[in-house]
Amino acid sequence: MTTVKHILMEKGHVVWSVSPHAAVKDALHLLAEKKIGAVLVVEESKILGIFSERDYVRLVADAGALAQDTPVHEVMTHPIYFVTPDQKLEDCMSLMTAKHIRHLPVMENGKLVGLISIGDVVKWLIEDKVTTIKGLENYILGRGFSQ
Repeated sequence: MTTVKHILMEKGHVVWSVSPHAAVKDALHLLAEKKIGAVLVVEESKILGIFSERDYVRLVADAGALAQDTPVHEVMTHPIYFVTPDQKLEDCMSLMTAKHIRHLPVMENGKLVGLISIGDVVKWLIEDKVTTIKGLENYILGRGFSQ
């Protein structure tokens, strides 16, 4: 059973954030600089929302490219759904699909410990399935269930 913990062990625990009053253009610069798809919107250690590339696309579609000075809190995604390190990746995928979201902050004992994306989850689920298939092939061919 693959869990969020497995992703965080490989990916790490770094999470980038911006103030709710930051301009969209500043958040975009951070996304580009760090090569990430989303940042948390945080004020006084409280997570208010998530700002992602998708939020910017919606803003431009609605208000045009000049909207880059818009404060992030006006376009961020909220409410936020959280997961824990022990949650199964299948559960994360179900939540992301049901809520049409692409990023999930990871909380442990009330503390932020990471951020996962749908890409992270898909990658791990595919690797897990490939490992299972190889094990089954070995079993069928009489080599035992080794992966």
